[in-house]
Amino acid sequence: MKKVGIAVLVCLSLGVTACAQNPYGDAYTTSSARKVQNVQYGTVVNLEPVTIDDKTGNVIGTVSGAVLGGIAGSAIGGGTGNLLATAGGAILGGAAGNAVGGAIGKSNGVNITIRLDNGRTISVVQAVNKRVLFKKGDRVQVNRQGQTARVSLAN
Repeated sequence: MKKVGIAVLVCLSLGVTACAQNPYGDAYTTSSARKVQNVQYGTVVNLEPVTIDDKTGNVIGTVSGAVLGGIAGSAIGGGTGNLLATAGGAILGGAAGNAVGGAIGKSNGVNITIRLDNGRTISVVQAVNKRVLFKKGDRVQVNRQGQTARVSLAN
């Protein structure tokens, strides 16, 4: 019974960790902080809503569901019936967890097309920030670090 409790706690902690993300796309990782970024300025020429699909939620959901389903199934019957119930519970739990994880891993994004001051046109996809809604014609700042970029309104 102690093993069941530990397994449930591990699954719940994985699920909470997966949900604890900044919904605005303006959070930086520790490795990104204090690094020099190239800054360019431009004007928004097009905005297109997109869905950002983080497949990490699927993996966590599938594993958590399979573990919980297997634990629930192991409480049924004995002998061969118990093995079948455990396997069936793991399969069904994994499928259910995958569906839930897939839904959790999706967020609203925006594809921002920008005409830079140097004449080039670029496109950046980032999470929707409900505190800062872009519109065509907005003056924006693009912070680039390698292949990663972040768009914000220019001051």
